[in-house]
Amino acid sequence: MQIANPIYDTVFKYLMSDSRVAKALLSAIIGEQIEELDFTPHEYTLKTGVDTSKIDRPLEQITILRIDFGAKIKTDDGYKTVLIELQKAKLATDVMRFRRYLGEMYENPENSYDEKREKARQIYCVYFLNYEIGVSDSPIIKVDYKVSDLTTGEEFKKKNEFIASLNHKSWIIQVRRLKAKRRNELENLLSIFDQDNITDNKHILSIDESQFPEEYRFIIRKLREAYESKQMREEMRIEDDFFSELLDLQRSNENLAMELTKKDEQLTKKDEQLTMKDEQLTKKDEQLTKKDEELEREKEENKRLKEQLKKYTN
Repeated sequence: MQIANPIYDTVFKYLMSDSRVAKALLSAIIGEQIEELDFTPHEYTLKTGVDTSKIDRPLEQITILRIDFGAKIKTDDGYKTVLIELQKAKLATDVMRFRRYLGEMYENPENSYDEKREKARQIYCVYFLNYEIGVSDSPIIKVDYKVSDLTTGEEFKKKNEFIASLNHKSWIIQVRRLKAKRRNELENLLSIFDQDNITDNKHILSIDESQFPEEYRFIIRKLREAYESKQMREEMRIEDDFFSELLDLQRSNENLAMELTKKDEQLTKKDEQLTMKDEQLTKKDEQLTKKDEELEREKEENKRLKEQLKKYTN
């Protein structure tokens, strides 16, 4: 079966805008059962009819797709509500951008679950990265906090609202590593992102639907819908064009930065040479001054001797 490539922002957003798909995919990643899901996408996907040369957005808003979810999760004790921040990045980017988004989540008073806005929701962070972070070749990395006694190392399992409100869990999906692993159902599900399945058209992946559990095949069919959409194909083309321009601009800026660095080094070298010449001239001036002083002393001495000689000859 041929499906639209979900590595594209426009396809990924189309996929995650389906509540059923988003609940299933996020539940599988976090390992908890999401009962309800509300989301507000931060619209950074390029649309048809847009003149890319006139787009005026911060670079981070173009290279990172961010979607925030409010999730109601079923637990053994009932239910809890959490915030899930989903970010997808195509290019290796400054980690401060991710921190800035996370900071906004912590600061927003709306991210609470009581009328007085005093009880903060726990935050989950999910990152889809089309590059490797260099920690492990694992396709899915989970980062979870532990609560323990500093002295004995004893780990405390009891849940605590104070701790949960000030710490967050993270899941990092290294898309390029998905092709190497199929160890469980989640890795098999996320193989829909495996770029080894690209056809002669990079907008299209070819997969075997029968390899996926029946309960997740509706996700495959959603990507099939995207593949069949003329508008979606056009938006992928625009995304390609824009990122090509972006990469050209990035390379141009890198070359310019290298030239500026080279010129700075040359100017620094010239400054050092001038400083050296100035030091040499200063040294010569000191030597000339010293010689002038010596000549002046000799003149004084000659004058004194002449006066003595004149005195004796008289």
